[in-house]
Amino acid sequence: MNDLVIRTATVDEIPALLAFWAGAAEGTSITDDPDGLARLITRDPEALIVAERGGRIAGTVIAGYDGWRCHLYRLAVDPEQRRRGIARSLLDAAHERFVRLGGRRADAMVLDHNELGQSAWLAAGYGRQEQWRRWVRPLDA
Repeated sequence: MNDLVIRTATVDEIPALLAFWAGAAEGTSITDDPDGLARLITRDPEALIVAERGGRIAGTVIAGYDGWRCHLYRLAVDPEQRRRGIARSLLDAAHERFVRLGGRRADAMVLDHNELGQSAWLAAGYGRQEQWRRWVRPLDA
């Protein structure tokens, strides 16, 4: 795994990131568009962490920190490269970022039907909190 490079994303690779998520991520989000991704990278250039192997995106995670809470989104690994420690390397980088920023606990958004994702999060030491439910409201409504 010594050829795996962990780095932050750049605005230049937004099309490649969106294409990667279309094939490797579970589900889509209303923010999966060039403008949304550009806002993220511009506002917090260290939030979108990329694993790269051989000059190609092998995985991603968004490690968002709002000054109070640490949130993880878009943990995705190339289906052909899964089970090789890429997710673990991405989460290690995210956790290091959170600790450096003063974070005390990380949470992850995982779809209920995403059994593969749930297994990955469990393996990384995360557990479901049954007492919580996510409430959402689109801001354009």
